[in-house]
Amino acid sequence: MSKLRVLSGMQPSGQLTLGNYIGALKNYVKLQHTHDCYFMVVDLHAVTVPQEPEKLKDQSEAVTALYLAAGIDPNVATVFLQSTVSAHAELGWLMTTLTYMGELERMTQFKDKAAGKESVGAGLFTYPSLMAADILLYDTALVPVGDDQTQHLELTRDLAHRFNQRYGDTFAIPKGYFPEVGARIMSLDDASKKMSKSSPNAGSYIAMLDAPDVIRKKISRAVTDSGREVKFDPQNKPEVSNLISIYAQCADKTIAEIEAQYEGQGYGPFKKDLAEAVVAALEPIQQRYAEIRSSGELYDILRQGKERAEAQAEQMLKRVKEKMGYVVL
Repeated sequence: MSKLRVLSGMQPSGQLTLGNYIGALKNYVKLQHTHDCYFMVVDLHAVTVPQEPEKLKDQSEAVTALYLAAGIDPNVATVFLQSTVSAHAELGWLMTTLTYMGELERMTQFKDKAAGKESVGAGLFTYPSLMAADILLYDTALVPVGDDQTQHLELTRDLAHRFNQRYGDTFAIPKGYFPEVGARIMSLDDASKKMSKSSPNAGSYIAMLDAPDVIRKKISRAVTDSGREVKFDPQNKPEVSNLISIYAQCADKTIAEIEAQYEGQGYGPFKKDLAEAVVAALEPIQQRYAEIRSSGELYDILRQGKERAEAQAEQMLKRVKEKMGYVVL
C-alpha cells in the first residue's frame, strides 16, 4: 500500500521558534517515516509583506538548515524552496481565477494582518489561493495545520471540489492533520497568544537558535501568576500550563510527572529546570545547524528537493492546463 502524502511548509520571515519546533518540526520528523512527505520553505508567501532581499535569502537558507538539523532526512522526505518550483506560482494564478472575492475577504488572517494599515498588497489578499495551489499540486492527502490555518485548508478543499466539478476529477481532496497535545505553544508574556516569530517583543518567544544564556533569561522572565502551585490548569493557570507543556515536550515527561516533581516547591526551581530542559533539547539542533551551514551541503540538498518536487508538480500542472483548455506543448 502506498504511503499517504503529507505537505507542509514554513515562511522564512523571522527566526523559527520553540513553538515551531514543538508544534511542527517534531511532527515532521515523525511523519517522514510513515508518510510520503514534502516540506517546503514558503518563500513566495514571505513576500506578501515587504522583505529585505539579503535577509530573505539568509532566512530561506536558515529555515532549510533548521529543518535538517531538527531531524528531517532529505533522502527520506522532499525538502525544497517553493520559489524554485515555478508550478506553484502558475497554479497559484489559476486558483485565483476560481476563488471568489467574498471567500478571501472572510479570511481572518488577512483581516488581522491588514488591520490598521493604510494600504495592503494584493498578494496578501490572494495568499490563500497560492496556498491552495501548494497543496493541490502534489495530490496531498494530509496537511498538518494549526488553528490559524484551518480556514485556509477549508478554502483549498472548496477550490478542489469546484475545479473537479467544473473540469472533471483532477484534485485529491486534502484533509487536516492535527498533532497531539503540545502542538500549540503560547507566548511567554501572554498565554492568550500563540508564540510567534513575528512578535515585536523578543522576550515573548524562544528562537531555536537562541544561546543558552538567552534562553535561561527569557524563561526566568516568563509570566506566571500570583500563586505558587505548578499545576496544569489551562483555564485558571494558562501561563503556568504553557510552561508545563513546553517542559513536557522538551524533557519527554508527562504532565503528571512534572506536577509531582514540583509539588510544594513554587515556580523558582520549576523555571530553572525548565530552562535547562529547553537548552538540552535545542543544543544538539544548534550544533547540527552550524555544521550544515558551514559544510556547503545545503544547496545540493535543495537542488535534489527541487528536482523531486518539480517532477510531481509539473505533471499535475500539465493535467490541470489540459483540463482547462490550454494548449500544452
